Amino acid sequence: MSDLKNLAETLVNLTVKDVNELATILKEEYGIEPAAAAVVVSGGAGGGEAAEEKTEFDVILKSAGASKLAVVKLVKDLTGVGLKEAKDMVDGAPAPIKQGIPKDEAEALKKQLEEAGAEVELK
Repeated sequence: MSDLKNLAETLVNLTVKDVNELATILKEEYGIEPAAAAVVVSGGAGGGEAAEEKTEFDVILKSAGASKLAVVKLVKDLTGVGLKEAKDMVDGAPAPIKQGIPKDEAEALKKQLEEAGAEVELK
């Protein structure tokens, strides 16, 4: 029983890098899927680093900048709303443009909006 307790303590104190290596070993040598291993290991008190990584982002329009018309048209195209709704979003800045989207999509939206002259923030 003390061997199991030592094993549990070791698992709880693993770093994120160690967890990834363990997951690879479990999959390649024992056929155990790494997602299941990562959930078990990161569930301990010491594994906060992996749990803090954000996967969903909100794109917030802080201001339209100098070219408001271009920003309104772009918001309309990016969100699929009507022209009036897009104008209301831009006029109501700071306002969320899209919420709960993946990081790469959020960064692409931010880049497009900034190129049009808007001030944008990712949360």
